[in-house]
Amino acid sequence: MSERNTFVRSLHDLGLGAWFGGSLMGAIGLNGAASHAADPKERLTLASTGWGMWAPVNAAAVGSHVIGSLGLLAGNKERLMAQPEAGANTVVKAGLTVLAAGLTAYSGMLGTKVAKKADEGGLGATEPTPGASTKLSAAQKQLKALQWAVPVLTGTLVVLAAQQGEQQREVEPVATRWWSRR
Repeated sequence: MSERNTFVRSLHDLGLGAWFGGSLMGAIGLNGAASHAADPKERLTLASTGWGMWAPVNAAAVGSHVIGSLGLLAGNKERLMAQPEAGANTVVKAGLTVLAAGLTAYSGMLGTKVAKKADEGGLGATEPTPGASTKLSAAQKQLKALQWAVPVLTGTLVVLAAQQGEQQREVEPVATRWWSRR
């Protein structure tokens, strides 16, 4: 590989890292900590406030990842055409990125619904109280699944990106490998 794409690769990797790490920390740390608040109303308020504070950073992370991804596509278009496995990886990565971005945006919309109903309280950020309204309960139940779906998808993207990095290694011809030099 003779051309370097350090800037766009950094946008890709740092954006994905923040997206993955932020979603995982939010599900475990933020939502988990909010569930320990004594007042059920405070549980939803704390979780909603925390996610609201993270939302602009998360949007920047997703945007950086997408811009970096597009830059890497442009910088590697010849290799992608020549290596079927790299092309297949890219198609899968693109689909998962669109799905993860869509679920992230949908989670934000659901979070806004939960924030508006915070006065109803909750057992936790994603666990409705038995008397919760249908709207709040439905939003929390969906968020319960999405809080894990986004880190699973973005974690898969991290693995696929690592695989693409491995695919860019120059392959030494078999005739020059160490076992053939004996």
